[in-house]
Amino acid sequence: MSDSPAQILRELSVIAVVGLSRDPSKAAQKVPAALQAAGFRIVPVNPEAQELLGEPSFATLADIPFAVDMVLVFRPARFAPEIARQAVAIGAKALWLQLGITSDAAREIAERAGLRYVEDHCAAVERARYGILKSKSPA
Repeated sequence: MSDSPAQILRELSVIAVVGLSRDPSKAAQKVPAALQAAGFRIVPVNPEAQELLGEPSFATLADIPFAVDMVLVFRPARFAPEIARQAVAIGAKALWLQLGITSDAAREIAERAGLRYVEDHCAAVERARYGILKSKSPA
C-alpha cells in the first residue's frame, strides 16, 4: 500500500535509519539530522558505530528493543529486499527508500505485508516541502 510521502511523515515519528553514516558530509547523515531537528526520533542502524546523532546505534533492525514506525534506507538497492523483510519482521509501519534508491522486490515485500511504501524520495526534502514538524513530548 503506497501513501503520499507527506501523509507518512505526518503520521509517523520514530524512524530507524539503515545506513546512517558516520560522515557528517554525507546525505546519509545530513538527512537524518534534518529529520531529527524537525522533531522525529532517529534510531541509527549502523554496525560500525556505537552512537550517531546523539543516539545509540544498533547493528541491525532486529537489535532495536522498541517499536519503530518507519525504516528509512540509505543502502544500495541490492540490499533493499532484505531490509524490507527485516522491516516486516520488526513490525514497522512503513518502508522508505531514500532518493535514488528503487527496488521492485522491496516494494513487493513491503506492500504484501501491508507496509506503507515510498521510494526514490528524499525524506528531508519532503518534510521541508510540507512544513512537517513533530512536537517533542515533555520529558
